[in-house]
Amino acid sequence: MAKTFISLSLIVSVAFLAICTARRPPLVSDVPVNYTHVCEPSRFAKQGLDIAEFGYCDTSQSFEKRAKDLIDRMTLEEKVLQLGNSAAGASKIGLPPYEWWSEALHGVSNTGPGTNFDEVVPGATSFPTVLLTTASFNQSLWKTIGEVVSSEARAMYNLGKSGLTFWSPNINVARDPRWGRILETPGEDPFVVGTYGAIYVRALQDVEGTLNTTDLNSRPLKVAACCKHYTAYDIEDWLGVDRFHFDARVTEQDMLETFQRPFEMCVRDGDASSAMCSFNRVNGIPVCADKTLLQDKIRGQWDLHGYIVSDCDSIEVMVHGQKWLGDTQEDAVSQVLKAGLDLDCGDYYPKYLKSALMQGQISEAEIDRSLKYIYVVLMRLGYFDGSPFSSLGKKDICSNENIELAAEAAREGIVLLKNNGTLPLNSSKLKKLAVIGPHANATKAMIGNYAGIPCRYVSPIEGFSAFAEVTYEMGCADVACKNDSLIFPAMEAAREADATILMVGLDLSVEAEGRDRVDLLLPGYQTLLINQVAKASKGPVILVIMAAGCVDISFAKNNELIQAILWAGYPGQEGGRAIADIVFGKHNPGGRLPLTWYKAEYVDAVPMTSMSLRPVDEFGYPGRTYKFFNGSTVYPFGYGLSYTNFSYKITPSKTALKIKLNKYQHCNNLNYTNDDIKPFCPAVLVEDLGCEHEFGLEATVENAGKMDGSEVVMVYSKPPMGITGTHAKQVIGFERVFVPAGGKNKVKFTFDVCKSLAIVDGRGNKVLPSGLHTIMVGDADVSFFVEVQFYQ
Repeated sequence: MAKTFISLSLIVSVAFLAICTARRPPLVSDVPVNYTHVCEPSRFAKQGLDIAEFGYCDTSQSFEKRAKDLIDRMTLEEKVLQLGNSAAGASKIGLPPYEWWSEALHGVSNTGPGTNFDEVVPGATSFPTVLLTTASFNQSLWKTIGEVVSSEARAMYNLGKSGLTFWSPNINVARDPRWGRILETPGEDPFVVGTYGAIYVRALQDVEGTLNTTDLNSRPLKVAACCKHYTAYDIEDWLGVDRFHFDARVTEQDMLETFQRPFEMCVRDGDASSAMCSFNRVNGIPVCADKTLLQDKIRGQWDLHGYIVSDCDSIEVMVHGQKWLGDTQEDAVSQVLKAGLDLDCGDYYPKYLKSALMQGQISEAEIDRSLKYIYVVLMRLGYFDGSPFSSLGKKDICSNENIELAAEAAREGIVLLKNNGTLPLNSSKLKKLAVIGPHANATKAMIGNYAGIPCRYVSPIEGFSAFAEVTYEMGCADVACKNDSLIFPAMEAAREADATILMVGLDLSVEAEGRDRVDLLLPGYQTLLINQVAKASKGPVILVIMAAGCVDISFAKNNELIQAILWAGYPGQEGGRAIADIVFGKHNPGGRLPLTWYKAEYVDAVPMTSMSLRPVDEFGYPGRTYKFFNGSTVYPFGYGLSYTNFSYKITPSKTALKIKLNKYQHCNNLNYTNDDIKPFCPAVLVEDLGCEHEFGLEATVENAGKMDGSEVVMVYSKPPMGITGTHAKQVIGFERVFVPAGGKNKVKFTFDVCKSLAIVDGRGNKVLPSGLHTIMVGDADVSFFVEVQFYQ
């Protein structure tokens, strides 16, 4: 989303926060301190209004009927003024202004005008950026973080410091390692991304005791979440190609299989209350003006219970940036309204909808439809009637429990990439520690983007100081590391230390919204710093990479003088503590890479603008993501080491699925590398199958080492041999399992045959192939077959 980054500063300690008393200022600009929702009788009386006359405050009626009453009371001028992110309200009917734009990607953020921090609420818990949290592959952790974020958000709303509608999470698949917003996403696998999105949305929105509500359009919400940025959006500004003008040319196969799947899961499984369309065009049409993508797909096929909002100023981009169809402002707002866009993050709807109606391009009923969607969401949030969360306040923000959760999230996400036995370090044997590099004293860099003001920062220097005497040298003035003037002092510090920690990587000056990368290397002289310090160091050298997108560190991976490597992503406010806890063995690393780490030459093999996931042989493109990439890597998707050793024993529940076809179910052809191995019925359309068949497995995970640890059990499926143009493998399930030293733990998986074994063919059909599907646990060393047979 277009925005201005706000500088962050160190704030007061948690101890201070704990003793501050909560006060409840107004929730909306015209509500006095003691009014906590719109339909408060004394509030209406103070404005000279009788609440009994306003049907939209009658709680005995349905939300839809109340929303209609509210809308019917507005003039046309008042209606259009409610359809921008800064809704004007209508004082004559008791409706206050409302700001729709708030963010909560990995904590309550002050990106967007809906949220602000001050002396009342000086900060909120800042968790690791989404990519690192995803690396934990811990679904219960994801849920707990979302629940804490929503509680802090509700508390801030009660204190008058935020709205109730949060435009998070970002669930775009990380298609290309150069994309500047990878840190915001759950990685490159569509199933993992969709699972994270659905869980996080549920954690933000769900109100305990209301999950069985039969009418989902009336289901209460804690806060409202948003699935964004829909769809095929993953370019910021690469070699002159920017997100405002880019036309993503995508095959139907890639759309269904990769780009759309997370959004379908977020809307359907997460029951999200909003979705955001992106700036870019897809196959020539701006997403926000594409009725097939909005009205037909999101609201129709996926059954959205909420509203669709534009990324900020997307309509203006259509008119002035893309100059799509030579549209006037009225043409543009008419097209997007008819396509299904309900709310404009911007001012085009408020400015031009009325004149578009006067020109006969739209009807008032179409405006009313969008108003109904947005006001039903506000009613579900308790904005009009109050909510069960009114007791949340300052005590619930930056609590000790929330801060510890932020630390635990970072610990669980950090990935051990290399270890020759040096880690964990023994604090009783180490007295002096050199902490070197542009991220050695990191604070703001640790929280990434879409971050608010954190409760506090624990830098790497502070974290390591709890275990040893620390000598700090920058080595580079910043991550750009434009010269080598600070390398010699860093080498001297390493010569005197019992062990050396090198903290290097990227930051928002390299990868961010509006900024794509041009290479996969460490910037400037960082590589020289690492090599020179490694040569000079008296003790073991541990390299810590703080970055989101992959970095080609083959030189360090192959350097025997570098004993261990950790990837720490952007670890949030408690990052320094979490990294030190891993290095010194207070926590056993168990994170896994949610991205493929490509070699540097990858950027020369395929342009960012090529949207194809599969290899393109005629151009020499090697494919994208672990599902299709056919080259060598620095580290593969799902890679991660531990301080202990795990082994698996797998027990399948079923290895053969015989599916009887009726006369209305027909076989579909698939292309094979050799027709001799093609079965008589290659596949059947998923939409024609009942999909009632399941298979599963039980994995017994044994910890054969001497240290407690957690193992991520990753389950993949691989299509039958010989089918052309399909994926090498795909994730179909995962669980993080804690296993004590010398102990065992069991985890069970149950899979829907259609969701887990289906493929999308080259014609854009989702089909279930017959034949032997390979089910792999962790890697190909532990696997079994599930045979799918069709018969009549």
